[in-house]
Amino acid sequence: MYQVKLFNKISQAGTSLLTPDKYTCSEDFEEYDAILVRSAKLHDLDFPKNLKCIARAGAGVNNIPLDKCTENGIVVFNTPGANANAVKELVLCALLLSSRDIVGGVNWAKTLAGNGDAIGAMAEKGKSNFAGCEIAGKTLGVIGLGAIGIKVANAALALGMEVIGYDPYLSVDAALKLQRGVRYTTELNDIFTESHYITVHVPLLDATRGIIGADAIAKMKDGVRILNFARDGLCDQKAVIDGLESGKIAAYCCDFASEEMLAQPHALCLPHLGASTEESENNCAVMAAQEVMDYLENGTIRNSVNFPNLKVPREAKTRICVMHRNMPKLIAELSSTLAHHGINIENMGSRPRGEIAYTIIDTDDDLTEEIKTALKAVNGVIKFRIIL
Repeated sequence: MYQVKLFNKISQAGTSLLTPDKYTCSEDFEEYDAILVRSAKLHDLDFPKNLKCIARAGAGVNNIPLDKCTENGIVVFNTPGANANAVKELVLCALLLSSRDIVGGVNWAKTLAGNGDAIGAMAEKGKSNFAGCEIAGKTLGVIGLGAIGIKVANAALALGMEVIGYDPYLSVDAALKLQRGVRYTTELNDIFTESHYITVHVPLLDATRGIIGADAIAKMKDGVRILNFARDGLCDQKAVIDGLESGKIAAYCCDFASEEMLAQPHALCLPHLGASTEESENNCAVMAAQEVMDYLENGTIRNSVNFPNLKVPREAKTRICVMHRNMPKLIAELSSTLAHHGINIENMGSRPRGEIAYTIIDTDDDLTEEIKTALKAVNGVIKFRIIL
């Protein structure tokens, strides 16, 4: 029986997949095999020794200590693409909100309450204060062409915008999903200098922190509108505020509120609503649960952010899953260790990811405690487990 600890409210669409004959789910476990989490911060958590994996029901994993997990042989999954449509729709909403002062107009219209039949004339008289511009024919620069960025780019194209997409690591699969009308560039300056609107869709890393800063803003068109529905920290807050106050930036829309940004009249801060739809939460929970089940039951890794993805067809009764350093001759040493103890390998697969690697070995032979001890002693092995 596997124990799965829930660190947030996880949609029943996902937890219902964890059938009671194999799994128990609770928020109260002290010992557990897996974690399902959304936004809860795990950096200060003391992980139990039998923790095997963590599945984040969402794309970002900044709330999870990846280095610590890797060193302890804990696989971390995310759910790329599961919330992509929800975020895309919110970004499209923000494109319109940044162009027309819809929020201001709604709030002002509410102040007319109590004026009875005069409201219509008062509204007509005051509507010019909330005039804006159209997005059709304008250029949208999309920084990051992952699952969300591609959907945003394609949708903006369909709305009549000119679209430039930037991503130096564009995959073949992503390129095939990108509409032909989207202009692809590997030069970030193309986005900064040519766009009327800029939206950012990259993970928050050392290399991307402050990707929109003072130098970038200086290169942009006057009256540029910037959208950040990816991660707080991608846009340098001080630089954005300076741009708003000088008029260089006409509007800034983000999914992250702060005291300083809330004080800006031309900033629109949402309370992290990107993935807050019933459909998105269900999709993320289902994908996360499936990743956990496939790993615990079969050793299969997919959508991991710290270990290589690997799926090996099962061809024997016993499966050995080994997390190890990506070192020369290590796999040969694993094989020779098993052979030395009379273990015949029926099937095997291995894949590296930087300095880390993952190997799956199938055998019909029984593994004694002596063999397990020998495997653990192989130089470079971080952790291994046996699935029967």
